[in-house]
Amino acid sequence: MIASLLRLFALRPFLTIALFGIPIFALVMIGLVTVFALKFLVFVVLPIALVIWVVRKLMRSGDSGPAA
Repeated sequence: MIASLLRLFALRPFLTIALFGIPIFALVMIGLVTVFALKFLVFVVLPIALVIWVVRKLMRSGDSGPAA
């Protein structure tokens, strides 16, 4: 059975690429998209959120608050 599958893959290289190449390509692409999404989150979204948080914190601490 295994020998016949190996012979089939040797005779039909495009079938081998279709069976083994496309899932591996899809996994690589999913991994790359995940890495780029994490980089975007860490290097773009997080610094912007941190700056907004610090600015709001500084603006709030400048208020005298309610008169007592």
